[in-house]
Amino acid sequence: MNPATFQFLAGIVKERSGGVLTADQAYMLDTRLASLLKREGLPNLDALAMKLRSPLASNLAQEMTELLTTNESHFFRDGKPFDYLRAVLPELHKARAPGLPIRIWSAACSTGQEAYSIAIIINELQDAGDAGWKTRRFEIFGTDLTKAVVDRAREGIFTQFEVQRGLPVRQLMKHFQQVEGRWRAQDRLRNLMRFQQANLLHDLRGFGKFDLIFCRNVLIYFDLPTKARVLNALAGQLAPDGALFLGAAETAMGITDRLEPIGGQRGIYHAAAAAGQVRARA
Repeated sequence: MNPATFQFLAGIVKERSGGVLTADQAYMLDTRLASLLKREGLPNLDALAMKLRSPLASNLAQEMTELLTTNESHFFRDGKPFDYLRAVLPELHKARAPGLPIRIWSAACSTGQEAYSIAIIINELQDAGDAGWKTRRFEIFGTDLTKAVVDRAREGIFTQFEVQRGLPVRQLMKHFQQVEGRWRAQDRLRNLMRFQQANLLHDLRGFGKFDLIFCRNVLIYFDLPTKARVLNALAGQLAPDGALFLGAAETAMGITDRLEPIGGQRGIYHAAAAAGQVRARA
């Protein structure tokens, strides 16, 4: 693959996903696109680049972009954001009228472990709560750029290896059932979910407002202008007293003035205009 080919393919990925591929990641193209080259009968990546220059190659460009997107997830990843979730949900429950749902968005949800972790916490709070808790509606909306992982998230079926990554045995046995060597989420979890293929670079306003947004370990793949674009868009979808969860290595500071950190919480933000609104106790 010549340097011009790499730059061209990396440009397609950035335009379609926001992700930035650097020269030291060129090896990924050989490994992740091998099956695509074989299917298309192309001898190498240079030939793929030539084919992608056709105005009729949009679907192929999207497929390539999805293959080069990193999809890494496990249950209750990093721990502390989910501790805060347990604290903030009761506060949001008190602040919302009884008939209103609490809406939670798992952006870049990958195969769904984050969304199902959220659902487990909701179920456990409802089991321990009063009648108001039990009748409160929750909506968990999961989106990802890659169709294949969205389809897997929708199925709610995980391998033994996947459930061993962060899911305690007690919660596994309570919320999942074993089916042919794999683990399927119970309907009580699945009924809270809606998964959809979506791109964070597109117009997000049609998704409506969310009380909580998880967009964790996504910004690390973007350049600064794209980070600002995505953060501003997410801030626009956040309820005034809601919270945005970023990854442990990510920040909104110095990138956007539409978000402010929540005191004592690493990587968790509220809308800048929300000062003085409802907060959860850490």
